[in-house]
Amino acid sequence: MGRSRYVITVPTQPHFLTYTVMEWLPLFSRPALVDILLDCWRYQQARQGLRLYGYVVMENHLHYLAQAPDLARCVSSFKSYSARRMLDHLEQCGAESALQRLRFSKRAHKQDREFQLWQEGSHAELVCSEDVMRQKLDYIHQNPVRRGYVDQPEHWRYSSARDYQGQPGLIGIDRWI
Repeated sequence: MGRSRYVITVPTQPHFLTYTVMEWLPLFSRPALVDILLDCWRYQQARQGLRLYGYVVMENHLHYLAQAPDLARCVSSFKSYSARRMLDHLEQCGAESALQRLRFSKRAHKQDREFQLWQEGSHAELVCSEDVMRQKLDYIHQNPVRRGYVDQPEHWRYSSARDYQGQPGLIGIDRWI
């Protein structure tokens, strides 16, 4: 798949973003890899002005709603830093099968690396109204329910649904509503 046709159109406004692991590998069934994602978001919240409104991490992709003074830079640094840290972790754990698949699926023109973790693009969609924000939050939070993993959105550990139910989540978010 080539570069995404979705772009960050208004960098300072909220966007709905999706990142997918190459070959849809279920890497996020490893809690240590999800911790790396959460740490990346925490860093961006503290140092890059990222406002995280909602998120869900599934086994092979993630969705989130966010804005930042330079969201495109946040997206780029998130994907590159998280990929490097996750690949390091997989190498340290001896996850050779996953690494082989990430090596095989790497785009031929990517000469500067041995592996490619994320599919290209970020599927960014501008959130242009309160109604769209609510719809996207509902989509995010219902993702594990639709997949049959949980009965209630707040039961999914790697989601901001808990925060919207008044329960503590794994990472601080800026509640929209």
